[in-house]
Amino acid sequence: MKSKSALKYTCVAKCSTTKARVSNIELPHFTAETPMFMPVGTQGTMKGLTTKQLEELECQVILGNTYHLGQELLDEVGGLHKFMKWERGLLTDSGGFQMVSLLHLAEITEEGVQFENPFDKSLMLLTPEESISLQNSIGADIMMQLDDVVSSLTTGPRLEEAMHRSIRWLDRCIKAHKKPDTQNLFAIIQGGLEPELRKHCIKEMVARDLPGYAIGGLSGGEEKDQFWRIVTLCTDYLPDDKPRYCMGVGYAEDLVVCSALGVDMYDCVFPTRTARFGNALLVTGSMNLKNARYANDFRPIDPECPCLTCKHYTRSYLHTIATKETVGCHLLSIHNIAFQMQLMKRLRQSIVEDRFPEFLRDFMYKRYKKAGKYPQWIVNALGSVNVELTQFEAPK
Repeated sequence: MKSKSALKYTCVAKCSTTKARVSNIELPHFTAETPMFMPVGTQGTMKGLTTKQLEELECQVILGNTYHLGQELLDEVGGLHKFMKWERGLLTDSGGFQMVSLLHLAEITEEGVQFENPFDKSLMLLTPEESISLQNSIGADIMMQLDDVVSSLTTGPRLEEAMHRSIRWLDRCIKAHKKPDTQNLFAIIQGGLEPELRKHCIKEMVARDLPGYAIGGLSGGEEKDQFWRIVTLCTDYLPDDKPRYCMGVGYAEDLVVCSALGVDMYDCVFPTRTARFGNALLVTGSMNLKNARYANDFRPIDPECPCLTCKHYTRSYLHTIATKETVGCHLLSIHNIAFQMQLMKRLRQSIVEDRFPEFLRDFMYKRYKKAGKYPQWIVNALGSVNVELTQFEAPK
Protein backbone atom coordinates (compact mmCIF):
# COMPACT_ATOMS: atom_id res chain seq x y z
CA MET A 1 0.00 0.00 0.00
CA LYS A 2 1.64 3.25 -1.17
CA SER A 3 0.88 6.64 0.36
CA LYS A 4 1.49 10.09 -1.10
CA SER A 5 3.99 12.41 0.57
CA ALA A 6 4.22 16.18 0.99
CA LEU A 7 7.63 15.79 2.58
CA LYS A 8 11.15 15.63 1.17
CA TYR A 9 13.80 14.05 3.37
CA THR A 10 17.51 14.66 2.71
CA CYS A 11 20.33 13.34 4.87
CA VAL A 12 23.04 16.00 5.17
CA ALA A 13 25.62 14.25 7.36
CA LYS A 14 26.13 11.04 9.34
CA CYS A 15 28.26 10.47 12.41
CA SER A 16 31.07 8.06 11.58
CA THR A 17 30.85 6.47 15.05
CA THR A 18 27.22 6.47 16.21
CA LYS A 19 23.84 6.26 14.43
CA ALA A 20 23.37 10.05 14.65
CA ARG A 21 22.56 11.98 11.51
CA VAL A 22 21.67 15.50 10.38
CA SER A 23 18.86 15.86 7.87
CA ASN A 24 16.67 18.42 6.16
CA ILE A 25 12.95 17.76 6.19
CA GLU A 26 11.18 19.90 3.59
CA LEU A 27 7.60 20.43 4.77
CA PRO A 28 4.81 22.41 3.10
CA HIS A 29 5.38 25.41 5.42
CA PHE A 30 9.04 25.11 6.41
CA THR A 31 12.27 23.19 5.89
CA ALA A 32 13.42 21.86 9.26
CA GLU A 33 16.88 20.69 10.29
CA THR A 34 17.10 17.57 12.43
CA PRO A 35 17.71 16.32 15.04
CA MET A 36 15.17 18.82 16.33
CA PHE A 37 13.08 19.43 19.42
CA MET A 38 9.47 20.52 18.92
CA PRO A 39 7.84 22.54 21.74
CA VAL A 40 4.22 21.68 22.54
CA GLY A 41 1.41 24.23 22.14
CA THR A 42 -1.63 22.27 23.23
CA GLN A 43 -4.49 24.61 22.27
CA GLY A 44 -2.95 26.68 19.50
CA THR A 45 -0.59 28.50 21.84
CA MET A 46 2.72 27.99 23.59
CA LYS A 47 2.08 28.80 27.24
CA GLY A 48 3.77 32.12 28.01
CA LEU A 49 5.14 32.75 24.49
CA THR A 50 4.00 34.39 21.26
CA THR A 51 4.60 32.87 17.83
CA LYS A 52 6.93 35.80 17.04
CA GLN A 53 9.04 34.90 20.06
CA LEU A 54 9.11 31.26 18.98
CA GLU A 55 10.50 32.33 15.60
CA GLU A 56 13.16 34.47 17.33
CA LEU A 57 14.11 31.43 19.42
CA GLU A 58 14.64 29.48 16.17
CA CYS A 59 11.80 27.01 16.72
CA GLN A 60 11.21 25.11 13.50
CA VAL A 61 8.16 22.93 14.17
CA ILE A 62 5.69 23.11 17.06
CA LEU A 63 3.09 20.60 18.17
CA GLY A 64 -0.65 21.05 18.69
CA ASN A 65 -3.07 18.51 20.11
CA THR A 66 -6.10 17.42 18.09
CA TYR A 67 -8.12 16.51 21.19
CA HIS A 68 -8.13 20.14 22.36
CA LEU A 69 -8.94 21.90 19.06
CA GLY A 70 -12.35 22.45 17.44
CA GLN A 71 -12.96 21.60 13.78
CA GLU A 72 -15.64 24.15 12.80
CA LEU A 73 -13.61 27.18 13.91
CA LEU A 74 -10.47 26.03 12.11
CA ASP A 75 -12.41 25.30 8.91
CA GLU A 76 -13.77 28.85 9.07
CA VAL A 77 -10.38 30.58 9.51
CA GLY A 78 -8.46 28.34 7.10
CA GLY A 79 -6.44 26.19 9.48
CA LEU A 80 -4.32 26.55 12.57
CA HIS A 81 -1.34 28.21 10.86
CA LYS A 82 -3.48 31.24 10.03
CA PHE A 83 -5.41 31.13 13.29
CA MET A 84 -2.29 31.33 15.47
CA LYS A 85 -0.14 33.36 13.03
CA TRP A 86 2.50 30.67 12.70
CA GLU A 87 4.24 30.33 9.33
CA ARG A 88 6.63 27.48 10.14
CA GLY A 89 6.13 23.76 10.65
CA LEU A 90 3.21 22.32 12.61
CA LEU A 91 2.67 18.77 13.84
CA THR A 92 -0.57 17.55 15.36
CA ASP A 93 -1.01 14.62 17.71
CA SER A 94 -3.98 12.39 16.95
CA GLY A 95 -5.65 12.62 20.34
CA GLY A 96 -4.66 9.04 21.13
CA PHE A 97 -2.43 9.91 24.07
CA GLN A 98 -5.54 10.83 26.06
CA MET A 99 -6.34 7.10 26.15
CA VAL A 100 -3.66 6.96 28.83
CA SER A 101 -3.65 10.45 30.35
CA LEU A 102 -7.47 10.63 30.58
CA LEU A 103 -8.13 6.92 30.92
CA HIS A 104 -10.81 7.47 33.56
CA LEU A 105 -12.77 9.37 30.88
CA ALA A 106 -12.15 6.97 27.99
CA GLU A 107 -13.67 3.77 26.69
CA ILE A 108 -11.73 2.01 23.91
CA THR A 109 -13.35 -0.23 21.30
CA GLU A 110 -12.46 -1.29 17.77
CA GLU A 111 -14.52 1.64 16.48
CA GLY A 112 -12.52 4.25 18.38
CA VAL A 113 -12.17 5.88 21.79
CA GLN A 114 -14.97 7.67 23.64
CA PHE A 115 -13.94 10.81 25.54
CA GLU A 116 -15.49 13.56 27.53
CA ASN A 117 -15.68 16.53 25.14
CA PRO A 118 -13.26 19.23 26.41
CA PHE A 119 -15.62 22.00 25.31
CA ASP A 120 -19.04 21.04 26.69
CA LYS A 121 -18.29 17.87 28.75
CA SER A 122 -20.56 15.73 26.57
CA LEU A 123 -19.36 12.33 25.36
CA MET A 124 -17.56 12.23 22.01
CA LEU A 125 -16.29 9.31 19.96
CA LEU A 126 -12.88 9.81 18.40
CA THR A 127 -12.41 7.35 15.54
CA PRO A 128 -9.41 7.12 13.20
CA GLU A 129 -11.55 8.80 10.54
CA GLU A 130 -12.60 11.64 12.86
CA SER A 131 -9.02 12.19 14.03
CA ILE A 132 -7.84 12.56 10.43
CA SER A 133 -10.77 14.83 9.55
CA LEU A 134 -9.87 17.11 12.47
CA GLN A 135 -6.21 17.15 11.50
CA ASN A 136 -7.07 17.88 7.87
CA SER A 137 -9.01 20.92 9.14
CA ILE A 138 -6.11 21.98 11.35
CA GLY A 139 -3.84 21.85 8.30
CA ALA A 140 -0.73 20.57 10.05
CA ASP A 141 2.36 19.73 8.01
CA ILE A 142 2.60 16.43 9.89
CA MET A 143 -0.40 14.50 11.21
CA MET A 144 -0.22 11.49 13.49
CA GLN A 145 -2.36 8.41 13.09
CA LEU A 146 -4.82 7.52 15.83
CA ASP A 147 -3.24 4.58 17.63
CA ASP A 148 -4.32 2.39 20.53
CA VAL A 149 -2.11 3.74 23.31
CA VAL A 150 -1.40 1.73 26.43
CA SER A 151 0.99 2.41 29.28
CA SER A 152 4.60 1.44 28.63
CA LEU A 153 4.31 -0.83 31.68
CA THR A 154 1.47 -2.87 30.14
CA THR A 155 2.21 -6.52 29.38
CA GLY A 156 0.29 -9.53 28.08
CA PRO A 157 -2.70 -9.74 25.70
CA ARG A 158 -3.71 -6.07 26.02
CA LEU A 159 -0.31 -4.97 24.72
CA GLU A 160 -0.51 -7.22 21.67
CA GLU A 161 -4.12 -6.18 21.06
CA ALA A 162 -3.10 -2.51 21.06
CA MET A 163 -0.27 -3.12 18.61
CA HIS A 164 -2.47 -4.99 16.10
CA ARG A 165 -5.30 -2.47 16.50
CA SER A 166 -2.86 0.40 15.82
CA ILE A 167 -2.00 -1.26 12.49
CA ARG A 168 -5.69 -1.64 11.61
CA TRP A 169 -6.41 1.93 12.62
CA LEU A 170 -3.47 3.12 10.50
CA ASP A 171 -5.16 1.68 7.42
CA ARG A 172 -8.35 3.52 8.32
CA CYS A 173 -6.36 6.75 8.78
CA ILE A 174 -4.70 6.34 5.38
CA LYS A 175 -8.07 5.80 3.73
CA ALA A 176 -9.61 8.83 5.49
CA HIS A 177 -6.72 11.20 4.68
CA LYS A 178 -8.06 13.77 2.19
CA LYS A 179 -4.98 15.99 1.72
CA PRO A 180 -1.92 13.76 1.11
CA ASP A 181 -0.46 16.33 -1.29
CA THR A 182 -0.24 19.01 1.41
CA GLN A 183 -0.18 17.08 4.72
CA ASN A 184 1.99 14.16 5.83
CA LEU A 185 0.60 11.24 7.81
CA PHE A 186 3.05 9.54 10.19
CA ALA A 187 2.54 6.06 11.63
CA ILE A 188 3.19 5.31 15.31
CA ILE A 189 5.12 2.17 16.19
CA GLN A 190 3.63 0.35 19.18
CA GLY A 191 4.54 -2.87 20.98
CA GLY A 192 5.56 -1.72 24.44
CA LEU A 193 8.80 -3.18 25.75
CA GLU A 194 8.46 -6.38 23.71
CA PRO A 195 11.06 -6.47 20.88
CA GLU A 196 9.17 -8.97 18.73
CA LEU A 197 5.96 -6.94 18.88
CA ARG A 198 7.91 -3.82 17.92
CA LYS A 199 9.53 -5.62 14.97
CA HIS A 200 6.17 -6.91 13.76
CA CYS A 201 4.61 -3.46 14.03
CA ILE A 202 7.50 -1.86 12.14
CA LYS A 203 7.32 -4.44 9.36
CA GLU A 204 3.59 -3.87 8.88
CA MET A 205 3.69 -0.08 9.09
CA VAL A 206 6.78 0.36 6.91
CA ALA A 207 4.95 -1.67 4.24
CA ARG A 208 2.47 1.24 4.04
CA ASP A 209 5.33 3.49 2.84
CA LEU A 210 4.37 6.58 4.81
CA PRO A 211 6.32 9.88 4.88
CA GLY A 212 7.64 9.23 8.41
CA TYR A 213 7.43 7.03 11.50
CA ALA A 214 7.16 7.70 15.22
CA ILE A 215 8.27 5.56 18.14
CA GLY A 216 5.30 5.62 20.51
CA GLY A 217 4.39 4.07 23.81
CA LEU A 218 7.53 5.12 25.73
CA SER A 219 8.38 7.72 28.40
CA GLY A 220 5.61 6.30 30.56
CA GLY A 221 7.53 5.16 33.62
CA GLU A 222 9.58 2.31 32.19
CA GLU A 223 13.19 1.76 33.29
CA LYS A 224 15.60 3.88 31.28
CA ASP A 225 17.67 0.84 30.37
CA GLN A 226 14.53 -0.61 28.74
CA PHE A 227 13.68 2.72 27.12
CA TRP A 228 16.91 3.13 25.15
CA ARG A 229 16.95 -0.50 24.02
CA ILE A 230 13.51 -0.14 22.41
CA VAL A 231 14.54 3.17 20.80
CA THR A 232 17.65 1.71 19.21
CA LEU A 233 15.79 -1.42 18.08
CA CYS A 234 13.25 0.78 16.30
CA THR A 235 15.86 2.94 14.59
CA ASP A 236 17.64 -0.24 13.44
CA TYR A 237 14.52 -1.44 11.63
CA LEU A 238 12.95 1.83 10.47
CA PRO A 239 13.87 3.14 6.98
CA ASP A 240 17.03 5.21 6.56
CA ASP A 241 15.33 7.59 4.15
CA LYS A 242 12.42 8.64 6.40
CA PRO A 243 12.22 10.81 9.55
CA ARG A 244 12.21 8.99 12.91
CA TYR A 245 10.28 10.69 15.69
CA CYS A 246 10.50 9.64 19.36
CA MET A 247 7.34 10.91 21.02
CA GLY A 248 7.21 12.59 24.43
CA VAL A 249 10.97 12.99 24.93
CA GLY A 250 12.30 16.30 26.30
CA TYR A 251 15.00 15.87 28.94
CA ALA A 252 18.36 17.06 27.64
CA GLU A 253 20.16 13.78 28.32
CA ASP A 254 17.40 11.85 26.52
CA LEU A 255 17.61 14.12 23.48
CA VAL A 256 21.37 13.66 23.27
CA VAL A 257 21.33 9.88 23.80
CA CYS A 258 18.43 9.22 21.43
CA SER A 259 20.11 11.31 18.73
CA ALA A 260 23.14 9.03 19.08
CA LEU A 261 20.74 6.11 18.57
CA GLY A 262 19.43 7.55 15.30
CA VAL A 263 16.33 9.58 16.23
CA ASP A 264 15.51 12.79 14.32
CA MET A 265 12.54 14.42 16.06
CA TYR A 266 11.28 14.95 19.63
CA ASP A 267 8.48 16.74 21.48
CA CYS A 268 7.63 17.41 25.12
CA VAL A 269 5.82 19.91 27.37
CA PHE A 270 8.75 19.77 29.79
CA PRO A 271 10.53 23.11 29.02
CA THR A 272 7.42 25.28 29.53
CA ARG A 273 5.84 23.13 32.24
CA THR A 274 8.97 23.19 34.40
CA ALA A 275 9.23 26.97 33.86
CA ARG A 276 5.86 27.34 35.59
CA PHE A 277 7.48 25.84 38.70
CA GLY A 278 10.37 28.32 38.61
CA ASN A 279 12.92 25.98 37.00
CA ALA A 280 15.52 27.08 34.45
CA LEU A 281 17.32 24.53 32.28
CA LEU A 282 21.10 24.33 32.08
CA VAL A 283 23.59 21.81 30.72
CA THR A 284 24.35 20.95 34.34
CA GLY A 285 20.69 20.30 35.14
CA SER A 286 17.78 22.34 36.50
CA MET A 287 18.07 25.58 38.51
CA ASN A 288 15.12 26.23 40.84
CA LEU A 289 14.96 30.01 41.02
CA LYS A 290 12.44 29.90 43.85
CA ASN A 291 15.34 28.87 46.09
CA ALA A 292 16.43 31.63 48.51
CA ARG A 293 20.07 31.13 47.50
CA TYR A 294 19.37 33.16 44.35
CA ALA A 295 17.92 36.19 46.16
CA ASN A 296 21.21 38.11 45.91
CA ASP A 297 22.66 36.43 42.83
CA PHE A 298 23.00 39.11 40.15
CA ARG A 299 24.29 36.87 37.37
CA PRO A 300 22.16 35.75 34.42
CA ILE A 301 20.83 32.19 34.41
CA ASP A 302 23.54 31.29 31.89
CA PRO A 303 26.11 33.91 30.80
CA GLU A 304 26.57 32.08 27.48
CA CYS A 305 22.87 31.86 26.60
CA PRO A 306 21.78 34.32 23.87
CA CYS A 307 18.14 34.54 24.95
CA LEU A 308 16.37 37.74 26.00
CA THR A 309 16.02 36.53 29.57
CA CYS A 310 19.73 35.91 30.05
CA LYS A 311 20.69 39.14 28.30
CA HIS A 312 18.50 41.41 30.43
CA TYR A 313 17.58 39.76 33.75
CA THR A 314 19.42 38.41 36.76
CA ARG A 315 18.79 35.34 38.86
CA SER A 316 17.89 37.68 41.72
CA TYR A 317 15.17 39.40 39.71
CA LEU A 318 13.81 36.09 38.45
CA HIS A 319 13.81 34.74 42.01
CA THR A 320 11.81 37.76 43.13
CA ILE A 321 9.08 37.30 40.52
CA ALA A 322 9.17 33.52 40.06
CA THR A 323 6.48 32.87 42.69
CA LYS A 324 4.54 36.12 42.35
CA GLU A 325 4.21 37.21 38.73
CA THR A 326 3.20 35.44 35.51
CA VAL A 327 6.02 37.30 33.76
CA GLY A 328 8.39 35.01 35.68
CA CYS A 329 6.93 31.99 33.87
CA HIS A 330 7.16 33.91 30.59
CA LEU A 331 10.84 34.76 31.02
CA LEU A 332 11.77 31.26 32.17
CA SER A 333 9.85 29.72 29.26
CA ILE A 334 11.86 31.89 26.86
CA HIS A 335 15.10 30.67 28.40
CA ASN A 336 14.07 27.02 28.53
CA ILE A 337 12.97 26.91 24.90
CA ALA A 338 16.18 28.74 23.94
CA PHE A 339 18.18 26.14 25.87
CA GLN A 340 16.54 23.27 23.96
CA MET A 341 17.01 25.01 20.60
CA GLN A 342 20.67 25.84 21.26
CA LEU A 343 21.39 22.32 22.52
CA MET A 344 20.03 20.78 19.33
CA LYS A 345 21.85 23.33 17.19
CA ARG A 346 25.20 22.48 18.80
CA LEU A 347 24.39 18.78 18.52
CA ARG A 348 23.68 19.10 14.79
CA GLN A 349 26.86 21.08 14.19
CA SER A 350 28.97 18.45 15.96
CA ILE A 351 27.53 15.75 13.68
CA VAL A 352 28.20 17.82 10.54
CA GLU A 353 31.81 18.32 11.70
CA ASP A 354 32.06 14.62 12.64
CA ARG A 355 32.98 15.33 16.25
CA PHE A 356 29.75 14.06 17.81
CA PRO A 357 31.46 11.56 20.18
CA GLU A 358 33.47 14.47 21.62
CA PHE A 359 30.24 16.46 21.99
CA LEU A 360 28.68 13.51 23.84
CA ARG A 361 31.57 13.15 26.27
CA ASP A 362 31.71 16.88 26.96
CA PHE A 363 27.94 17.13 27.51
CA MET A 364 27.77 14.11 29.80
CA TYR A 365 30.77 15.25 31.85
CA LYS A 366 29.19 18.67 32.45
CA ARG A 367 25.80 17.08 33.11
CA TYR A 368 27.04 14.65 35.76
CA LYS A 369 30.17 16.36 37.10
CA LYS A 370 28.46 17.15 40.39
CA ALA A 371 27.21 13.57 40.79
CA GLY A 372 30.67 12.21 40.01
CA LYS A 373 29.38 9.29 37.93
CA TYR A 374 27.30 8.57 34.85
CA PRO A 375 23.93 6.81 35.00
CA GLN A 376 24.45 3.22 33.95
CA TRP A 377 21.72 3.37 31.31
CA ILE A 378 23.58 6.17 29.53
CA VAL A 379 26.85 4.23 29.72
CA ASN A 380 25.07 1.23 28.22
CA ALA A 381 23.25 3.20 25.52
CA LEU A 382 26.28 5.11 24.28
CA GLY A 383 28.45 2.01 24.54
CA SER A 384 26.08 0.31 22.10
CA VAL A 385 27.05 2.93 19.48
CA ASN A 386 30.80 2.82 20.21
CA VAL A 387 31.09 5.76 22.62
CA GLU A 388 32.69 4.71 25.91
CA LEU A 389 31.99 6.55 29.18
CA THR A 390 33.82 4.13 31.42
CA GLN A 391 35.95 6.64 33.31
CA PHE A 392 34.60 9.80 34.90
CA GLU A 393 37.10 12.44 33.86
CA ALA A 394 37.14 15.70 31.96
CA PRO A 395 37.24 15.19 28.17
CA LYS A 396 40.60 15.94 26.61
